[in-house]
Amino acid sequence: MESRAYFCLILHAHLPFVRHPEQDECLEERWLFEAINESYLPLLQVLENLVEEGVDFRLTLSLSPTLMAMLVDPLLQERFIRYLDRLIELAEKEILRNRHHQELLPLSSLYHEKFLTNKRLFQQRYERNLLSAFSHFQTLGKLEIITCPATHGYLPLLKMNPSSVRAQIAVALDYYQKVFGQTSRGIWLPECGYYPGLDQLLRSFGLRFFFLDTHGLAYAHPRPKYLVYAPVYCPSGVAAFGRDQRSARQVWSAQEGYPADPDYREFYRDVGHDLDYEYIRPYLHQNLRVDTGIKYYRITGSGRHKDFYHPPKALARAREHARDCFRSHESYSLFLSRQMDRPPLFVAPYDAELFGHWWYEGPDWLNFLIREIAASGGSLRMITPSEYLERFPINQVVQPAASSWGWKGYNEMWLNSTNKWIYPPLFKAAQLMEFLAARFAGSNAEVRRALNQASRELLLAQGSDWAFIIHNKTCVQYAIRRTIAHLEQFNRICHQVLAGSIDTDWLESIERADNLFPDISFEVYQMDESEN
Repeated sequence: MESRAYFCLILHAHLPFVRHPEQDECLEERWLFEAINESYLPLLQVLENLVEEGVDFRLTLSLSPTLMAMLVDPLLQERFIRYLDRLIELAEKEILRNRHHQELLPLSSLYHEKFLTNKRLFQQRYERNLLSAFSHFQTLGKLEIITCPATHGYLPLLKMNPSSVRAQIAVALDYYQKVFGQTSRGIWLPECGYYPGLDQLLRSFGLRFFFLDTHGLAYAHPRPKYLVYAPVYCPSGVAAFGRDQRSARQVWSAQEGYPADPDYREFYRDVGHDLDYEYIRPYLHQNLRVDTGIKYYRITGSGRHKDFYHPPKALARAREHARDCFRSHESYSLFLSRQMDRPPLFVAPYDAELFGHWWYEGPDWLNFLIREIAASGGSLRMITPSEYLERFPINQVVQPAASSWGWKGYNEMWLNSTNKWIYPPLFKAAQLMEFLAARFAGSNAEVRRALNQASRELLLAQGSDWAFIIHNKTCVQYAIRRTIAHLEQFNRICHQVLAGSIDTDWLESIERADNLFPDISFEVYQMDESEN
């Protein structure tokens, strides 16, 4: 029986490549540890429970290659265990400290149990390999995993060098094939950044679909008959799925979004900042106050005073919000279906780290929403992009507009007065890489090794995260250092290759630190005649 409407939920999981073996402890590596502890492991638990209970669902998960590389890295896996051990120790101290506090003791115990459970899951259940855990659900047909350009480069600003865009895609697809043993049918464009003509390149790699923000289709030519409630085909034949703004507002909006509810846990009150410095100091980063993940307050209101967090009340609110989300989509589908020759499609993409890390109850909300949809009897059904295109292969052909889901909808987040200095050296480096790829094709093993590492350094320098961080004024010095360091290492390698004198000891040290994409080939930067 055909569903009355379809719901395509996409979780985009991405973090920049942060790995510092030269340091015993790196503050920025905590980004990964927090995401594993608070988002990825809870998501896997939700999926496992759904499968065990026979609940039918479909999800789409985009995994950036930089995140994938970190998730399988033994050094980072070991450091994550060390991170969890410290949290377990802190939670035990909190249980003791709060032993006479009627409201805080249950919360301390809750965190202690959660950390212990996550350690058991990570080490024993998943044997430290979360990619294999996610792959299991793809094998079951419940999850479609797609890739993302290699280092999350913002493609509309890299197109000055077509080889850079091509390399970002080619390296990503090769790595996906190595990890999952199959090809990725779709791709998540970083920040939904699209420019006309990009789809032609995607087609040349065999990709079938990508995603756009709403205005990428609203301003398409001709205007899509069904706007974002059905995909379109680009002139190349690649499908573009547009984001449903109503779905986005329900979760993303700071004013009307579900995560702002006063019963949910307050993200910005953490014991790492609230407790006595000497007491909390062993669990900080080099005496710097940081979030620990142990948070005792609910959002409450706009003032400094916060009420204590009450998990049962927050869980009930997540159930209510999931039901509201389902009903609003079900109701709107009745309106849309009267104007369409097919069931409407709601495309709802979100950052995966929102669920659990930023929005503590997010995984519970996902769980409840999936169950609401599964129990609806087909009035709303979850679907993946590939399944939709198989079911509805005929779609309107349009030319999407240049767009992104970033601030103001175009490129300004990644190109403005704070970060514009990044691009001239990136363009110059890409030109040099093209020259070296042509000149040294078929060279000896030592030269190939050096230029392969130069390729890694260039890709890492191109990551969109550095420009984003600089603009948002968070960890600015780290982002600047990373951009400059990768460019300097790239240039040093290239100059050594041109001089015929490669410092192999130094090269080996760079390879140990920036060790992603082990099978990369610098020849991916070779241009064909059409790009000259």
